[in-house]
Amino acid sequence: MTLKGRHWVMLWLALFLLVATVVQVRQTASIRMARRVAGLRQERANLEARQADFERRIRDASSRPVLGRKAQADLGLHFPRDSEQAPLPLPPVPGER
Repeated sequence: MTLKGRHWVMLWLALFLLVATVVQVRQTASIRMARRVAGLRQERANLEARQADFERRIRDASSRPVLGRKAQADLGLHFPRDSEQAPLPLPPVPGER
């Protein structure tokens, strides 16, 4: 049995529809993936902003003025006056002059 003209047209049409369907499915999947990537980038930007905020807060909380106030208020400590400081001599290192 030989294929007639209308059979060839139907075969090509079926092949075209198959390829068009595959292209449409791939495009839909790529759009979905692009949206997911955009969402993940936004989430990463938010997390990096939070990390920067936490690092700034840690630097602020560990600064000398803040720690000094806490030491004075909570522990009753104070910054030493010049008369309260004593230099401690270091022993000489063997082999150095």
